[in-house]
Amino acid sequence: MLVARRARPPAQNLFTLPGGVVEAGETLIEAVTREVREETTLAIEPVALAGHREAIVRADDGRIERHFVILCFAARWLSGEAKPNEELAELRWFLPSELVGLKTTEGLADIVAAAFERVAETAR
Repeated sequence: MLVARRARPPAQNLFTLPGGVVEAGETLIEAVTREVREETTLAIEPVALAGHREAIVRADDGRIERHFVILCFAARWLSGEAKPNEELAELRWFLPSELVGLKTTEGLADIVAAAFERVAETAR
């Protein structure tokens, strides 16, 4: 699996999955394909939704500043070589067992496990 170390807040220096925002008029599949291509230069084929997470960013006074709903997809690599950019300080291919001990976004190991299950289900 491909894991990225973010170069910018809110997940700066944490290992997470590549991704970004859905643009107006774009489907989720189009968005994940585009975002991964823009962030990594890889061409992928999204297979299935692997899960979701929510991240709520609060100001010092407790006010909610931003609320992210993060949809994570299992995908197959089609072509290209992963290259970091200004958003991603590092890109690395890992086995799921290699996530242990890394600073990751909350729930990454669970999402990765679900993604592997979804890919296996589509291969049957």
